[in-house]
Amino acid sequence: MVNYRMIEQRLSEVLGLQRRPVAVTFRETPPAGVSKFIGSQPSGCSFWRIAAEGQTFYTIPSDHYNCPIGSYTHNLDLPQDRTQELDQTLSLMVGIGYIKMEEVPSIPRLPRSPGVVIYAPLADTPVEPDVVLFPGRPGRVMLLQEAALRAGVGAQVPLWGRPTCMVIPGALASGVVASVGCIGNRVYTEVGDDELYVAVPGKDLPRIAEEAQTIVAANAKLSDYHRGRREALATE
Repeated sequence: MVNYRMIEQRLSEVLGLQRRPVAVTFRETPPAGVSKFIGSQPSGCSFWRIAAEGQTFYTIPSDHYNCPIGSYTHNLDLPQDRTQELDQTLSLMVGIGYIKMEEVPSIPRLPRSPGVVIYAPLADTPVEPDVVLFPGRPGRVMLLQEAALRAGVGAQVPLWGRPTCMVIPGALASGVVASVGCIGNRVYTEVGDDELYVAVPGKDLPRIAEEAQTIVAANAKLSDYHRGRREALATE
């Protein structure tokens, strides 16, 4: 398996990451030696926070039912006695002007329902991840996007917004995806107002990590170049 511990260490250093990247993997059955999540959370993205804090675990579909929107993006059908919760949540969001109902069909979803979802800090992932989530300040995760472009795997897509969890199926379908996040995600994960997300397909991460050092060094040189131009040419 790829040395994800080394990749996390390298990217954390060169990008100055303040939060640990989170590996997310979809499987039919749990891998050996990984514990099931015990407890209850209000959203699927709450598991991102727990993994970023250092825990490795897997969830089953029922662990996600408290989040109708996250269940929708992860293609997890709510049980019969809770199917109305998706409509209720969407009605609330439409009623307060947060979304328009015609937006819903365009929200990316996983192509099939997973049996389990495995979450871990990138360095500790027990399996090859499907998607790796990088929260961080724009000036730092920008470098990750540039490294992806240099590696030939960057996705030329607009900056995404709500719901944040759609970046996972989005990255699987389109490549590297950036998201400004949403208010629910910020409440549940405690990601700051000055941070956004980049979601990277796991299969592309080794190539991106290889290019990150070059991109960081290039940005440092360009910073000096542009500062010199500003000093020489700005007249205000």
